[in-house]
Amino acid sequence: MERIEEQFANLHIVRRSSEPKEPTYLLGIDTSKTVQADKGSLVAVLCSNASVRIYDKETLNVLREFNGSPGLLNGVRFANCCDNVYSASTDGTVKCWDARLASEKPVQLFKGYPSNIFISFDVNCKDHVLCAGTEKVDDDALLLFWDARTASQDSSTREPLGAYSETHSDDITQVRFHPSNPNMVVSGSTDGLVNVFDISVDNEEDALVATCNSVSSVSCIGWSGRDYKQIYCMTHDEGFCWWDLNHLETDEPITCLNIQDVREISDGKEGPLDYLIGGLYHEKMDRLFVIGGTNTGRIHVMSCTSSGLTHVTSLQGGHAATVRSFCWSVPEDSLLTGGEDAQLLLWKPVAVEKTFPKKDSLKIASSVQQRVRVHSNGSYKRRKQ
Repeated sequence: MERIEEQFANLHIVRRSSEPKEPTYLLGIDTSKTVQADKGSLVAVLCSNASVRIYDKETLNVLREFNGSPGLLNGVRFANCCDNVYSASTDGTVKCWDARLASEKPVQLFKGYPSNIFISFDVNCKDHVLCAGTEKVDDDALLLFWDARTASQDSSTREPLGAYSETHSDDITQVRFHPSNPNMVVSGSTDGLVNVFDISVDNEEDALVATCNSVSSVSCIGWSGRDYKQIYCMTHDEGFCWWDLNHLETDEPITCLNIQDVREISDGKEGPLDYLIGGLYHEKMDRLFVIGGTNTGRIHVMSCTSSGLTHVTSLQGGHAATVRSFCWSVPEDSLLTGGEDAQLLLWKPVAVEKTFPKKDSLKIASSVQQRVRVHSNGSYKRRKQ
């Protein structure tokens, strides 16, 4: 644990983004996966003005901006094999831009069915399949799938391959593919359910591998553990759940940890915990971390074990308001954070920040409204194959 504590405690700010023309909340961050000797790495940031900004990772200067008009954008994700960047839209499409081109026109447009409003999405590790989750309309909350291969069709507009419609009963707020298995995907919803699917199976009922119940509206999900056989989720009322899929075929309980409200168990030594931001599985150390924060911009890092959450360190002096997003770089052991103060910050180990003034909080309203709902009791149910 000492090595882990040192690694996070030694993070210091090395760069702040330049002042944007239009200050916005920074709601999501992803970095390009490709490495090109003659070109720097890129950062994509989802902004509350319905745009995706592309930054140079080393300078944090804005290179270009893509607009999601006429819809609001939800989520941002780079492809794994190129510098295409995706975002889901409330206009019933998922848009894909080439992040190195200044053109506003998407290079691919994934269309849904009539009345679809997309609020979550992900692309699998091979960039072959795209999946998006919808808001509930009438009685339908759908997971839609598309062929995302760039050479698979002549047209840049794609129609769905199909949809799952029976496993969620409310808005599907989160979709995450497995980091190395292109057929495994997990989804989370305001119905409290977290579902794991094997999409190589023909029909939805048989594709459902496991259903876990967070008993609250799901705000964040992810994969963790060796071979990524564990899943975790956070809820809109700051709950945390952690499940081990290795136990599906045994009599062992699948639940590793279930905390109804993380704010209530925070030790308070480094200040209060006001909200959860997300999870971070550190593959080198085989350890899951939970990231939270305060309304004044302090970031708390907590280590997760089956015994509970333990405070590791706090990062301060960077943000002046709620932190909404982060992205960890495994090769560099560096951290990008974004918040409601319109600041994008780059943190690296044992570095001294150049002199930049700390920015004030923005007094603007977010375009993304988080949902908080209470659901019926129940722990989890599992489906054995």
